[in-house]
Amino acid sequence: MVAKTRHGGQTSPGKLAFKEKLVTKGMTTDALLKKLKNLHEELSVLDQDRFDTKSVDNVRKELILNPILHHKDRGVKAYAACCLADILGLYAPEAPYTVAELVDIFQFIFQQLKSGLKGTEDTYYNQYFHVLESLSTVKSVVLVCDLPNADDMMKHIFSDFFIIVRRDFSKQTENFLGDILTALLDECHTLSTSVLEILMAQFMDKNAQPDQPAYRLVVQVCNQAADKLQRHVSMYFTDTIVANSGDEELKEVRKAHELVKRIHLACPTLLHSVIPQLEEELRAEDVQLRSIATQVLGEMFADKGGYDLSKKYPTTWRVWLVRTNDRSVSVRLKALESTRPIISDGYPEMREAVQECLQAKLLDPDEKVRAAVCKIYGQLDYETAAHHVTEEQLRSIAQRTIDKKQLVRTEALKSLGKLYDLAYPQIEINDPIAISNFSWIPNTLFPLIGMNQESRPAVEQAIADYILPLPRSLPPDKGKSSESDIDEALWSDRLLNTMKFLEERSVNGLLAFTNLKSNQSTHVLAFIDACIQNNDGIIDGDKDSTEKVKSDLTRCVRRLAALYPDSSKAADDFYAFAKLNDQTAYKHLKKCIDPQTDLKTLIKRRSEFLKKIVDNSPGIVTTMSILLRRATCHVVNQSSIPMFLKRLENGRGKEANVIAGHIHTLMRYISKYRPAIYKSRVSALVKATSDEEASPLLVSAALQALSSVIRWDEDLAPKDSRIIDRITRYAAGPGWKQAKFAARILASCPRQSEVCTEIVESLADGLAEASPELLVAHIAALAQFALLAPDAFESKSDVITEFLVKKLLMVPQLPDPDDDTEEEWVEDDVMPDLLRAKILALKVFKNRSLAYADSDKGLMVSGPPLKIFKQLIEMNGALSSDVTEDPKFMARLRLQAAVSLLQLCTVQKYETSVATAFTRLILVIQDSCYMVRLNFLRKLIILLYARRIPITFNIVPFLTIHDPEEDIKSTATSYISSAIRTLPANIRVLYFDVNIIRLMHTLAHHPDFSVALEDLQDIGQYLKYFADQVTQAENVSLIYHYTLKGKTVKDVGSEEYSRNFYIICELAQEIIKARAQHHSWSIPSYPGKIKLPSDILRPHTSPEDANTTANTVYLPKEMVKWAADLYKHVPSAEKKERRTSAKRKAPAANGNGHARRTKKKRRSDDESDEPDDSESSSDVEMADATGAIEESEADEDDNESGEEVLGRGARSRAKRKAARRAKGAKKRPSNG
Repeated sequence: MVAKTRHGGQTSPGKLAFKEKLVTKGMTTDALLKKLKNLHEELSVLDQDRFDTKSVDNVRKELILNPILHHKDRGVKAYAACCLADILGLYAPEAPYTVAELVDIFQFIFQQLKSGLKGTEDTYYNQYFHVLESLSTVKSVVLVCDLPNADDMMKHIFSDFFIIVRRDFSKQTENFLGDILTALLDECHTLSTSVLEILMAQFMDKNAQPDQPAYRLVVQVCNQAADKLQRHVSMYFTDTIVANSGDEELKEVRKAHELVKRIHLACPTLLHSVIPQLEEELRAEDVQLRSIATQVLGEMFADKGGYDLSKKYPTTWRVWLVRTNDRSVSVRLKALESTRPIISDGYPEMREAVQECLQAKLLDPDEKVRAAVCKIYGQLDYETAAHHVTEEQLRSIAQRTIDKKQLVRTEALKSLGKLYDLAYPQIEINDPIAISNFSWIPNTLFPLIGMNQESRPAVEQAIADYILPLPRSLPPDKGKSSESDIDEALWSDRLLNTMKFLEERSVNGLLAFTNLKSNQSTHVLAFIDACIQNNDGIIDGDKDSTEKVKSDLTRCVRRLAALYPDSSKAADDFYAFAKLNDQTAYKHLKKCIDPQTDLKTLIKRRSEFLKKIVDNSPGIVTTMSILLRRATCHVVNQSSIPMFLKRLENGRGKEANVIAGHIHTLMRYISKYRPAIYKSRVSALVKATSDEEASPLLVSAALQALSSVIRWDEDLAPKDSRIIDRITRYAAGPGWKQAKFAARILASCPRQSEVCTEIVESLADGLAEASPELLVAHIAALAQFALLAPDAFESKSDVITEFLVKKLLMVPQLPDPDDDTEEEWVEDDVMPDLLRAKILALKVFKNRSLAYADSDKGLMVSGPPLKIFKQLIEMNGALSSDVTEDPKFMARLRLQAAVSLLQLCTVQKYETSVATAFTRLILVIQDSCYMVRLNFLRKLIILLYARRIPITFNIVPFLTIHDPEEDIKSTATSYISSAIRTLPANIRVLYFDVNIIRLMHTLAHHPDFSVALEDLQDIGQYLKYFADQVTQAENVSLIYHYTLKGKTVKDVGSEEYSRNFYIICELAQEIIKARAQHHSWSIPSYPGKIKLPSDILRPHTSPEDANTTANTVYLPKEMVKWAADLYKHVPSAEKKERRTSAKRKAPAANGNGHARRTKKKRRSDDESDEPDDSESSSDVEMADATGAIEESEADEDDNESGEEVLGRGARSRAKRKAARRAKGAKKRPSNG
């Protein structure tokens, strides 16, 4: 249509043929329109170089007459505009009009375009298009630049064109508009601010995107006229900054910088003079201006043109990088905000420079900066993290998980968790890059569970959200049940695939995270019951009943809240939950924490419970979410068991062995702490034992699971005689684990006493002739019968006891001349059968004693075992001093003897007998063998948490202060701090405050005690450790009072011990006074009365003796000064190691005098197959410290996977650590 308009007239241009007058009196609109149309057709085909100007003189004058320019008809004006455009084109670059006439003409033309150019459907669209095309191609529009009101006219033209272009025309129309505006910019003498502002405004439009015509037009114009605009844009930017520098909020300045960023995205050449200005702003004194410039330049470097920008302005790039070290935190943060896109999409040079900055900022003194860096890595996609971020950089993030600030720890945890979640699909298919870069992340996170109370919720949240998340199901409103989308096998597989890469310490943290061992669910049930009884304060009954209900609720709330970082906030939330009194919520919560709940039910009930909370009390969601996470079986539950059994049955190969080992660990843990999980899977467990040729791991795991669930509920015991016969065959050996669990099943089954008696007799008769392997199996089974079926055991007790003592324990094991004589430990998986048999023999005696705990024969039965246990400790693991035995045998036997004595202390009638060896027993914590010390401490802590042994044993953790291994000291400290924080006040006083007297007495009897200043300083470190951990402003007077009262009594032993005791009492007084002065505490006189323990202390023989003691100063003056100086200086980072006196040297030592102790694979107490020692009504949440404590009883190894899969990292670290210590160690723990 346009072409026809241009070429539809005369074919021989030269002279205008049109001779009619355009304006005549009485002419109709149609007639005028016809004339204008004919005129336009002739004008449009005239040749600019050949036409006769005189032939158009009449029409050019008539066209600007008012009757035409101001005609009411749109068509008349449209054709008139065409004719005028044609005439201007023919005369270009001149014009056949006066200046005033040109003003009217251009105003008329542009007014027609603004009002008429609306769309292709318009009647006169072709005419408007012709006008636009003519102005664009002939460039006659530049005449505007010479008009007196050029600036004003250009302002309107630019404004109108950006209105017109939004009407969504063709690309050609946009180009015409752009050409016209570009021509005006190129030819204008001065560029008015108003025109520049119109252009800039298009960049700041909220719809400024490439799909918007106005944006495309301004980009076209600015790029085409960049040379003309550069100086003006720079001036505009400068003027804006100067004009608004007084604005406190700098709103206009921020807008100007945003404009620069948007211009750079599309028209970077406009900013030739602006970028240097931004660089100067980076150096400005004003923090806000520096921050704004840092932000905008960062975003510019991060966008698609960032690399070119950095190359064109290298100094600007370098100065911007330096802003990551700006003295202002806000500026440093702004610099960091733009780094993620550079890492993801930037060129290698830019990426490397940015990552170097980020690495440094992980150590920034401000926590917000460190947190921001951690957050950046959590925002990366998988491909970027896998290919553009090194493992070293990610491990630097991992170091921030133990940052001193919670904000940083939380962001680091989230980032690592997100990256692992992104990488898991690749890890699952064994992608080497994913495994190398990300598989270690859970290994870093799980040990953090037991670090401290403040960090624990964030660690748990990261693990629950990203490492081991519950399957995500569709919401119920999607048209089908969300439960159908939950894949239990994939859920379990993720757990096992994650465990493949865990070291032992991390496995222990994971086990704590499973909540299998935690007694939190019991506390939650008690809390629910208390809420129900409370009934939102409406309580039936008398005043006493009401008070009891309220007291029960308060106790439950305090117990739960004690495990939260902000216990007061948690307590308020629990009270708020109780106030809701929502019976449906109670049901959901009970179902969630039920160990027999399967995965699908857990997810459904958990979702419904949280929805209830969100709807009714959203402020407590976080607290209740933590409660759910800590009380439910959300990592392993009954839905896991079928897949576990299947993997154990079908697993073949190296990787399958690793997986099998972890499955066995998990099932053993369930068996020990949550056997109820197995209730619905008993038939599957029985079936797993039916094939005697099946994997030993499968059979032993199934037998252990059966034994645990049967002990939990006797009604689940098998009654089929064929099953009983099969279990009886397992009890007869030769696999010692299978024999052990089979014996436990038989002993736990009701109405099987005859079977037990028969098999005990059979085993007893076969002891003498059994091979070493079979002997271990027989003794393992007998140990179970001794505990669980004592009547059956007694039928052959004399024969069994005589054999175990005379033919086994009394037979010394000489060292192998080919062995390392300095090695004091043997790993469970390579333990000789003879050593295992001896350890099991000690368990037989211990179990038999425990079985008679409630019998009148208890003391008689326990007498010989107690004598053996004490002798083993006294003689360092031997029963005879005449022969030098294998030190590995001695270490394992003295550990087992010490642990057995601890376990016998759980029986009150045996306490007195054990107490005679109390000092020697507790000094096992200073054994020469690291693994003996570590495992003794772990077992002790478990029993202390459960409150199953005398409170006097709470002094043992304080005896670790000189241990050369940091993990032993940290384990002890974790227990002390956790117990002090969570125990009720009255119990805490008995456990710790009062025990200062026991600690001082023990130190007075310590083999290393002497009055030499160096030895007294070592003794003082024990007391300082106690003071630092226990003494606070509220209890300092009581503890100090005990140290004063120490001199009012005597040691029940010799005068020498009494003198030692007085020295220590005075030293303790000085240390406590120094600590009180350091913290500005007063030490008022304690107003109450105290009792001193009569078993270790007695009154003075006479008043004179008492006065003499009271008036005598026993502590050397040098020690008084030493104690006063303890808190005056920051302690040295390098602590002096424990010096060991000659009389307490280890049996074997290396050339440095340092006992060889091997830090090898740590056997967790959870890996022991013995009944759980921690069952108790203790208010202390075990999982609070077990992540760090890694409870252990290093006496049995249940890992028969054929490959050692746990603890490799622990062993290698220990070897390196031992090598370092061997070079410079001066002191070591003595053998107690």
